[in-house]
Amino acid sequence: MQVLYTADVTSTGDGRNGHVASSDGILDFNVALPKEMGGAGGATNPEQLFAAGYSACYHSALRGVARRDQVSVEGSQVNARVGIGPNGSGGYGLEVWLTVTLPGLEPGKAQELADAAHQVCPYSNATRGNIEVHIEVAQ
Repeated sequence: MQVLYTADVTSTGDGRNGHVASSDGILDFNVALPKEMGGAGGATNPEQLFAAGYSACYHSALRGVARRDQVSVEGSQVNARVGIGPNGSGGYGLEVWLTVTLPGLEPGKAQELADAAHQVCPYSNATRGNIEVHIEVAQ
């Protein structure tokens, strides 16, 4: 693979209760264990960051396949929810739900574009076979 861009981020402190910063200074903030997992909350967490990255990347892939198919996806949205929980083997796993909103498209075409984006998106390709990813088209 020819690498086009490399993100460079460092975590310091106590992992989930620490700090993350990118080498270019754009990302620079605290992270905290969510209250639901016994932490204090009050800051972002790795699951929110993963959801943000996945929704933006997938949305870009969706717009790309729509452009290729000459279909307007004006007003489109992608919501990503990332769940974390015990995997039954002593560790933790993730599960992702992507909800795609494509106003004005008939449901069959919307699902076709959503499925095609899932084949193109780098996050989808990285997670395929590793975590459960559910893709739904909002009505």
